[in-house]
Amino acid sequence: MDSLNSFILDVNDVFWTYLLIPLVVGAALYFTLRSKGVQLRLLPEMVRVLGDKTKPGPDGRKQVSSFGAFTISAAARVGTGNVAGVAAAITAGGAGAVFWMWVMALLGASSAFVEASLAQLYKVRNRDSEGNESGTYRGGPAYYMQRGLRKRWLGLIFAVVITLTFGFVFNAVQSNTIASVTKGSFGDDFPAAGAGVAVAVLLALVIFGGVRRIATVTQLVVPVMAVIYLLLGLTVVVLNISDVPRVFADIVGGAFGFREVAGGAVGAAIQQGIRRGMFSNEAGLGSAPNAAATAEVTHPVKQGLVQTLGVFFDTLLICSMTAFVILTTNPSLSERGGADLTQSALEETLGGWAGHALTLVVFLLAFSTLIGNYYYGESNIQFMTGTSSRWVLPGYRVLVLVAVFAGALGSVDVVWNLADVFMGSMALVNLVAIVPLSAIAWKLLDDYLTQRRQGLDPTFVRDRLPDLPGEIECWSAPTDVKAADKV
Repeated sequence: MDSLNSFILDVNDVFWTYLLIPLVVGAALYFTLRSKGVQLRLLPEMVRVLGDKTKPGPDGRKQVSSFGAFTISAAARVGTGNVAGVAAAITAGGAGAVFWMWVMALLGASSAFVEASLAQLYKVRNRDSEGNESGTYRGGPAYYMQRGLRKRWLGLIFAVVITLTFGFVFNAVQSNTIASVTKGSFGDDFPAAGAGVAVAVLLALVIFGGVRRIATVTQLVVPVMAVIYLLLGLTVVVLNISDVPRVFADIVGGAFGFREVAGGAVGAAIQQGIRRGMFSNEAGLGSAPNAAATAEVTHPVKQGLVQTLGVFFDTLLICSMTAFVILTTNPSLSERGGADLTQSALEETLGGWAGHALTLVVFLLAFSTLIGNYYYGESNIQFMTGTSSRWVLPGYRVLVLVAVFAGALGSVDVVWNLADVFMGSMALVNLVAIVPLSAIAWKLLDDYLTQRRQGLDPTFVRDRLPDLPGEIECWSAPTDVKAADKV
C-alpha cells in the first residue's frame, strides 16, 4: 500500500506541476485579460444579483434562486480543505503560500465566471416520470460539452470522472474527517462506525428530498458554518492584533523570497498556494457549474457573477481567516499539519473549548460538502442515463451512503491522492472545453452590460444572439414557449 501511495504521489507531482498548474493559470490569465477583469470591475453587480428573487415554477413550487445555487456550490467549495488544506499549505510552503492562494483566487475567479455562464446557457429542464416539467434545471460541463461543442463523448468522460470523484471518493474523505474530529473531541473510544451511521442517516434525509431540499438545507447550513468559524477566527485575530503587521510581512516576504535563504522555498510557496487555492475554490475545475445551472435567473451572466463571488467567499474570506489564525498564534509552525495545526492555534488563544467548537465547524463544513458533492454526481448521472436516470439514481444514492459510511472507518491517504488525480483529470477535460467556448461567454457579457447601461434588469432570450452555436433549450422567448405549448 505504501508503494502504491508513493507511486500516486509521484504521478500527482508531475501531472500538477508540469501540466495542470500551467494550464489553469494560463487560462485564468487569458480570461482575465479578455474580459478586462470582469471578476473585479463587476464586484458590486455580483452582490446586487445575489439578492434576485425567483417566481414559482410550472408545478407551482419555488424554484432554486441565485442564492440557492450559490450555497449549493459553496457547500462543496467550502470544506475541510479550508481548515486542513490551508494549514497543510502553510506547513509545506510557508506563509508565502497564502499570497499565491490569493493570486489564484483573483485570477481563477474569471474561469468561474466563464464556466458558470456557459452552464446557465446550455442547461436543460428537469422532467418527472411522465415527461412534465418539474420546475428545476440541471446542467454543467458535460452539458455544454455536448450542446455547445457538439462532443457528447467528451461530456461522458467528464460525467464519469466527476461522479467518481465527488460522489464517492470525496464524500468518503469528508465522512472520515467528521469521524476523526469527533474522536478528537470525545476520545479514541468514540466508535467511528457510529459517526459513519449518523452521517449517512442525516445525508439520506437530504438527498432523497431532491435538489430543492438540497438548496434549502445548504442555505441554512452554509451561513451558520461560515459565521461560527469567522467569529472564532476573528476573535483570535483581534486578541493577537499586534501580530497582524508581522503576518502580512511574512506572507508577502515568503511569496517573493525577501525573507527566504533557500531559493527552493519560493517555489514551494508558489506550488502549494496555487494548488491548494485551486482545490479550495474549484475555479475552472468544472464542479461548481453543476450548481450554477440549477438557478432560475433572467440572464446567464447573472449566475456567472454569483459563482465568481463564491470564489472570493471561499478563498479571500474563509481561507484567509484560517491563515491568520495560524500565523498570529503559531508563526514557527510545528511539524503537525492539517486540522491539528488549526486546532492548536485556536486552543492556544481561546482555550480547550475552542477545539470542541472547531469540531462543530468541521462537521458543518464536511456535511455541507457531502450535500454539494452528491448533487454533482446526480446531475451527471442524469446526463449519462437520460430518461433511465429514475431507475439509476436510487442505486447511486445508496452507493453514496455506503461510501460515506465506509469512509468513516479507515485511513484515506491513498484515496485522497487518487482523488487528486481524478480531480486534476476533471479540470483538464473542463479547460479543454471552456477555452474555445469562452467566446460565447464574452458575447453574453456584452449583451448583459448593454442592457445594464440602458437601465434595464438584463433579460436574455436566444433571439438576442441568434448566432450562438449549439442547442439552447431554456432561453426561448415567451411567444416561443406559448407556441410550443399549443403544439
